[in-house]
Amino acid sequence: MITLRNIHKSFGKLEVLKGIDLDIAPREVVSIVGPSGAGKTTLLQIMGTLYKPDEGTVNIAGCDVLALSSKKLSRFRAEHLGFVFQFHQLLPEFSALENVMIPGMIADKPRTECRNRALELLDYLGLAERAQHKPAQLSGGEKQRVAVARALMNKPDVILADEPSGSLDTHNKQELHQLFFQLRDELGQTFVIVTHDEELASLTDRTIHLLDGRINSQPTDATPTITNTPNTAL
Repeated sequence: MITLRNIHKSFGKLEVLKGIDLDIAPREVVSIVGPSGAGKTTLLQIMGTLYKPDEGTVNIAGCDVLALSSKKLSRFRAEHLGFVFQFHQLLPEFSALENVMIPGMIADKPRTECRNRALELLDYLGLAERAQHKPAQLSGGEKQRVAVARALMNKPDVILADEPSGSLDTHNKQELHQLFFQLRDELGQTFVIVTHDEELASLTDRTIHLLDGRINSQPTDATPTITNTPNTAL
């Protein structure tokens, strides 16, 4: 699903990534861990096509994304990638329903189609009764589930999450962790999660350890054992 080769990235004189080679299989749930400054978020943003590496190749779902024009890259990002952030990044003036619809609208899908898809996702995530509530009226766990619904809006191949449970209490954190695996098993998404949460990292199929811009250790068996069949209804 994701293939990175010889990824280098610098900001000014600071070299953040120093030659990353990484393969992530379809429907794998992978965590990326390491100390602050190790390059975790930079690596995630390169996978999310938000940054271009200074050197190397990035292949996602069979596409050489670095070869795409800016317009085609934006389209690819909207259609194939979903994002979940630590602090939700919901627009406060919009309802939960409207927040979930945003990626579909950006992708130029008909408004009715976007609304129906968003309602379906909110119902799937147990938020049907909260669809018209604005973020200020939602709990932390509800906000993050809305953010997950938004990430799923365009049926992406990959969900990229940056410290997704970092702002949640223990109960909501555990629920979110379970949700990621439920989504993988039922909908077939690939998950790449940057986290400091040792519990979450221990649950994932594989943990990538970054240190000083390099992969520090990585199990040789990169392919998870998956028995469930994706449910393509969503």
